[in-house]
Amino acid sequence: MHKYSILFVLALLLGACSESSRFRVADGAVWNTTYHISYRSERDLHDSIVAVMKQVEVSLSPFSKVSLVSRINSGEDVVTDSLFRRIFHASQTVSHNSGGLFDPTVAPLVNLWGFGYRQTGVEPSRSTVDSLLPLVGIGRCSINSDGRVVKCHPSTEFNFSAITKGYGCDMVGEMLLRNGVEDYMVEIGGEIAVAGHSPRGSEWRIMVDAPVDCDTAVVHERLTVIEVTSCGVATSGNYRNYRQTAQGRVWHTVSPLTGYPAETDLLSATVKAPTCMEADAYATACMAMDSRAALWMIEKVDGVEALLVTRDTILTTSNFPTLQ
Repeated sequence: MHKYSILFVLALLLGACSESSRFRVADGAVWNTTYHISYRSERDLHDSIVAVMKQVEVSLSPFSKVSLVSRINSGEDVVTDSLFRRIFHASQTVSHNSGGLFDPTVAPLVNLWGFGYRQTGVEPSRSTVDSLLPLVGIGRCSINSDGRVVKCHPSTEFNFSAITKGYGCDMVGEMLLRNGVEDYMVEIGGEIAVAGHSPRGSEWRIMVDAPVDCDTAVVHERLTVIEVTSCGVATSGNYRNYRQTAQGRVWHTVSPLTGYPAETDLLSATVKAPTCMEADAYATACMAMDSRAALWMIEKVDGVEALLVTRDTILTTSNFPTLQ
């Protein structure tokens, strides 16, 4: 369920007030993407930031054969850790609220269509798709009292990529808070967690990209700017992650209900939520349904707001923050 997030951070250190000397910046690469973190602290916490990201990778990366999730996928009898349990239960909640359209157990089908951590390179057939659908259903999976995963099918696999970057942002933010940092912006691959104030002394300003169709480069074209704090923000879109097949272009968002890439009127979905983990998951869920259904889903969830872009219009929930 790999996806490209499309948020570009606007609130950097340029033009900051006198407090800016207390802000530090941590930049680097992780999980085949980049991170940019700005935080106000007297101490350099970059080593701790990297350690948190490594902890997330060791637990949740399906691209690492020795990670906890890969060992669970391969059928090993292992006890889950707190990271896996937290993201597992959050995924079940979003799956329920989305009518099953957000589901990390769609992993084998995402792989089949060439967007996952193990690609087949073969054009999917109807019979192959049908054979994998019984493996899907995080709502039918559980974690028992011993901390072990009970799968809905022995061959069920989990890919939490559509929620892990957001969770990583939250984890870094929680570490910063434990170290007395009240003002920070954590951005990993476009997913963002913020708290307190920016170097400007105001809430954090973030530019949301317009959905510009380009699969050869990341194009940043402003759609709007939002001003937020104490929340997570994530954007999902299909227009940057697709491939050509004999049947035409297919997008990376695969429906857990049909087994086929979702075809909807949505170009992108930007979600603001109490945590970046939730924002990340709900943004992905939106891309698996049409815009009206996505708007209805978001409006049912307390504390979650969305901006949805179609080819014809822009829809927002009533409390989505925008700056003109």
